[in-house]
Amino acid sequence: MNLRRILAIAYKETLQVWRDPRSLAIALLMPLMQMVLLGYGISLDIKHVPLCIYDQENSQTSREMVQDFTASGWFRTTAILNSDHGVRAAMDDGTCIGALVIPVSFSRVLAQTGQAEVQAIFDGTDANTTNIASGYAQGVIAQTAATFASRWDAQHGVRPPTAGSIGLQSRVWFNETLDSRNFIIPGVVAIILALVGAQLTSLTVAREWERGTMEQLISTPVTSTELMIGKLSPYFVIGLLDAAFCLLAAAFWFEVPFRGSVFTLILTTALFGVVVMGIGYLLSVRIHNQLGASQIALMVTMLPIAMLSGYTFPLDQMPASIRAISLLVYARYYVTILRDEFLKGSSLTEMASSVAALLLYAVAVLWLAARAFRKRLD
Repeated sequence: MNLRRILAIAYKETLQVWRDPRSLAIALLMPLMQMVLLGYGISLDIKHVPLCIYDQENSQTSREMVQDFTASGWFRTTAILNSDHGVRAAMDDGTCIGALVIPVSFSRVLAQTGQAEVQAIFDGTDANTTNIASGYAQGVIAQTAATFASRWDAQHGVRPPTAGSIGLQSRVWFNETLDSRNFIIPGVVAIILALVGAQLTSLTVAREWERGTMEQLISTPVTSTELMIGKLSPYFVIGLLDAAFCLLAAAFWFEVPFRGSVFTLILTTALFGVVVMGIGYLLSVRIHNQLGASQIALMVTMLPIAMLSGYTFPLDQMPASIRAISLLVYARYYVTILRDEFLKGSSLTEMASSVAALLLYAVAVLWLAARAFRKRLD
């Protein structure tokens, strides 16, 4: 292996990137755009759910119930209704996706028995939002009911039971605020690095075929391994810079707590970069067309990461056969490492299986990429 030939190939590829506006846009602008769009555009937190109020009683007690809903921050009142037909019409035209119906005898029954019922109606066309909003409503009602029950017991001289009751003290580790952004942003970093790395490197060798310079490249004494290292070196540096930007944005811009080791993060990010760039280079060698290579690179990066890496859908909820397939998705291990590093502060030893899988992937991809190039015009 000749270092001088590697540096010459790397210098040539750096000039190609510098003179190619498309490559520069992918390298410099795409990380920023993707970080903003995906970071702010994707959230599993549902707040300010539009809620219509149908208060048939309109008493001080019922208004207190309504106030508890709006004060929770999960709901916002969009309309005050006065009929059952109004509830249906409001949900049909999209004024609200939920309605709180308080019966006319609400405060009277509550005063007599200490218990009363209200009705929460939700639009089920969006099942995910409905399930979350229904859980929010149950939480608000439970808290309000506890307040009303304590007040009723005090008014009627009933002491709260001291035996036979069970209390629950819940505590959340690693993501104490349950902010979905802390869960999503690390996955966004993986998507950006995979997309940028594979897109850029998928153009390297295909560009030589399209521009008719492959004959000159083949006539040189450069070996396939030297060509691969020289071609990938500039993109590896660009990938590390993009990774640094994304990771710093995750920690300081989006304020995802970082509790791990910087060294471990750099090491695993470099391994992931080698994998995605090796895949892009392999596609570029096999497909002698820049458009075709870039499209295939987009397909083999975005689809597996979005569907089978655990970024969008929890892997433990998938069928066993799909979970088995996800073991072949390289991004699965990097997404796991990112979340463990940011939120848990896991050590390299604790993430040994994920790091070993990435390392094995990197070795396999580089070996295949080095063997894929042949100094032949076919």
